[in-house]
Amino acid sequence: MAVDAVDAARRLAPRFAARAAEHDRDGSFPVADFGDLAAAGLLGLMVPAELGGLGASFAGYAAVATELARGNGATALVFNMHASVTGALSAVNEELAEALGIPDEALAARDRLLADAAAGSWYGVAMSERGAGARLSQLSTVYEPVDGGYRVKGAKTFCSGAGHADAYLVAARSATDPSVVSQFLVPAGEGVTVEPSWDSLGMRATASHDLHLDTVVPADRLLGGVEGLALVVAQLMPHWLVASYAAVYVGVARAAVDAAVQHLAARGLTGLPAVRARVGRADAAVAAAGLAVAEAARRVDGAPGDEETNRWVWRAKLLAGTTAAEVAASMVEAAGTSSTRRGHPLERLYRDARCGSLHPATSDVCADWLGIAALGGDPDRDGSAPRW
Repeated sequence: MAVDAVDAARRLAPRFAARAAEHDRDGSFPVADFGDLAAAGLLGLMVPAELGGLGASFAGYAAVATELARGNGATALVFNMHASVTGALSAVNEELAEALGIPDEALAARDRLLADAAAGSWYGVAMSERGAGARLSQLSTVYEPVDGGYRVKGAKTFCSGAGHADAYLVAARSATDPSVVSQFLVPAGEGVTVEPSWDSLGMRATASHDLHLDTVVPADRLLGGVEGLALVVAQLMPHWLVASYAAVYVGVARAAVDAAVQHLAARGLTGLPAVRARVGRADAAVAAAGLAVAEAARRVDGAPGDEETNRWVWRAKLLAGTTAAEVAASMVEAAGTSSTRRGHPLERLYRDARCGSLHPATSDVCADWLGIAALGGDPDRDGSAPRW
């Protein structure tokens, strides 16, 4: 990468941290954080260098996301959505495009979207729906061909960055054949309405509101230029749907340790053996989760979609989500009651960390997937509910 992206993220993190309490308190979106990300060139992190981006690997993304989350987990989580869109688009090389039957004009349209991201545009994800979660096969949002493109109609929930993104990755089922699930990059604007609905326990600054769609998009906004690719891509690139969250929550967990250490030092409590033991266990747990994420990322870059790679992807998500919640809770207990006051960094980090196990795939789903795999089954097909 021409720019040292990890160093850039590390320099931005203190700015994000300085704004985090206000955005958490007000439930407001960190607009200035995204201005900083654009100015640093990080919105083009996953965009190939020939299109103006930094050309990062998945491991590069994971390292950047972890550092950003040490500043503000909410900012890093929304950034993760943008990176998952641009990263998945960038991963479609000539060989994969040929295998999927993607036409040249669709690749040209893809390149335009990636170049826009390198220039400062950013994309949200509108995947989840009430009652269906993120399971692509259960969606109620539909699309149908019309003159000049496609009409997309439906409602989405948990759309991080709603009302601020330049476009949204929307998954929808064909109105004529519900088994066909496609993805569109829907521009913000007419026919895309935000319903303010996000008032949550944690990650309060993500603006993860509901999105209502009744809009016509140009034909070139059908990603891949071929209908029915969404489920295929989910199985080929589970790292963007599963493990990309993991790096964020490793950063949140590390921030909780950092905040606890600062609090304990200020209160003169670092000499207590019980406190030292809690901090020591937390430090080891965060380091272990970070190594799991790094190993998953290394394997994704070397052998994407490989059976063992996918196991590491699911392990990383499980370990990061559970570790963040457990570490933050332990650091609050080490710091004492004063750390539970509104406005204390640990109070916010405790709530943010608790969300890690809830993002799809949830920790229970991850554990079920891994258990089926360990027992010799097919975890993508043998679960009690469809994964996608």
